[in-house]
Amino acid sequence: MKLGMSINYVGDFHSSVEKVIEYENAGLDIVWVAEAYSIDAVSQVGFLAAKTKKIEIGTGILNVYSRTAAAIAQTAAGCDYVSNGRFILGLGASGPQVIEGFHGVPYEKPMKRISEYIDITRMTLKREPVIYSGKTVQIPLPEGTGTGLGKPLKLINHPVRNEIPIWWASLMPLSVKETAKSADGWLPVFFVPDEFQKVWGDDLKAGTALRDQGLGKLSIAASTTVAIGEEYVDESADRVLDRQRPTTALYWGGMGARDKNFYNTIAQKYGYEEEAIEIQDLYLDGQKDAAAAAVPGDFLQRANLVGPASYVKERLGAWKEAGVDVLNITPVGPDPVGTMATLRQLIEDA
Repeated sequence: MKLGMSINYVGDFHSSVEKVIEYENAGLDIVWVAEAYSIDAVSQVGFLAAKTKKIEIGTGILNVYSRTAAAIAQTAAGCDYVSNGRFILGLGASGPQVIEGFHGVPYEKPMKRISEYIDITRMTLKREPVIYSGKTVQIPLPEGTGTGLGKPLKLINHPVRNEIPIWWASLMPLSVKETAKSADGWLPVFFVPDEFQKVWGDDLKAGTALRDQGLGKLSIAASTTVAIGEEYVDESADRVLDRQRPTTALYWGGMGARDKNFYNTIAQKYGYEEEAIEIQDLYLDGQKDAAAAAVPGDFLQRANLVGPASYVKERLGAWKEAGVDVLNITPVGPDPVGTMATLRQLIEDA
């Protein structure tokens, strides 16, 4: 199991890079760079590539609306080039608020668009002439559109790798099914190792049945807060877990419209129907603190790794059994690098 970590897009980037270097020296495997509607992720990937030596660098994520499919493929090839083969292309759909409100592009056919972007990226990296007639992408432009001068082209350069890992951040059933069918890795949210099959099990199974064996096993990355020590029991552990309440309430309660909140749907599929509805009602009514207080404590406990080493080691077994290949961590405590090192040892011993 690899260990990953994300760079916060609202923090001090240069200070974050120095921490990444420290974590890399201590054994961190992957760093993910988010984008949303902040500074673009690609520039940061290039800087990280220059400052690091062996850590893998992934986008977490690039949306598939603000760049053309060929531009995404060029970007993947370029990031892999400057990092000497250490790049991971993380793709996602983002949401209509960002895509239509910030980029001014209609939020249409997100699942199909990502699937077609994956096809075109793989085609481009293999230096095949890019000829594609899909539902969201047509390359070259079809007859009767544009100037009529477009012709099939292939990437000029020879990429460092003609196969770059492509990870898909998907949530809803059809997208998760397509992820299991065609992506190299899956980036879920609110992943509970003991219960995720309730939410996504059927979709993963259906997609895996259609998967090309040449792709290998679908990799899974799950995110969790980590605090390890004998002091993290009872109220002390609760104080660490409580830090997740505002963000969880934001996603369950405030993301999207009342009748179209994917994260709220996930919470309900986990069995928190009443709690999810209450949190959304409170959040949309402006009662954000009350919404945060209503987040189920047992969910926070099972989705994170907070407690004595013996407890964390036992819980790691559930993550391994769930097939998690990458554990994206937020270490908590006075020595986060030491926490990561302790976690790595527990993973090896579990």
